[in-house]
Amino acid sequence: MKLDPFYLIVDSAAWIERLVPFGVKLVQLRVKERALSDIRIDIRRAKAVCAAHGCQLIVNDYWQLAIEEGCDFVHLGQEDLAAADLSAIRAAGLKLGLSTHDEAELATALAAEPDYIALGPIYPTILKAMAWAPQGLDRIRDWKSRIGRLPLVAIGGLTVERIAGVFENGADSAAVVTDIVLSENPEQKTREWIATTKTLRYP
Repeated sequence: MKLDPFYLIVDSAAWIERLVPFGVKLVQLRVKERALSDIRIDIRRAKAVCAAHGCQLIVNDYWQLAIEEGCDFVHLGQEDLAAADLSAIRAAGLKLGLSTHDEAELATALAAEPDYIALGPIYPTILKAMAWAPQGLDRIRDWKSRIGRLPLVAIGGLTVERIAGVFENGADSAAVVTDIVLSENPEQKTREWIATTKTLRYP
């Protein structure tokens, strides 16, 4: 499986409706601390937009809703992985992405036979408090050597200026949140990410 090199992560369907039409081909809907009914509505809205624009939608955490709403991809953190029914996820035909931050988490993730592995934070990030120090580019190269053909997603503190090093060290896709959603012009920043990742995509 191949992932688009530009992996957008946003916290609402409104962001997906706003940015996907500019050419985003891979997006994660990561909604936190909202009612399940509201999250279901966001999944439906996001799914419709992604279908209209040929974009792969990945639902974060809420694997039950993803199954019920006919989605085809889910991403889980380690805590969510521990509580998830992997048999149900696979039976529904969902692809699976997993977060990793250290050696133990990588071993746990690989045992679950995911469709991609995410590593972070690569650089310091303001998105949320992290128990892990920045991984750095060397860790990307190390992780890629361990996971082989599985796609590797780099995440955490990435900017347009930093993504060349991410791909050069083995990442298949670069995930971004704050560099776009906190930008003064998210639309223009999205265009920059799309153009740059197409040019720098790791072979």
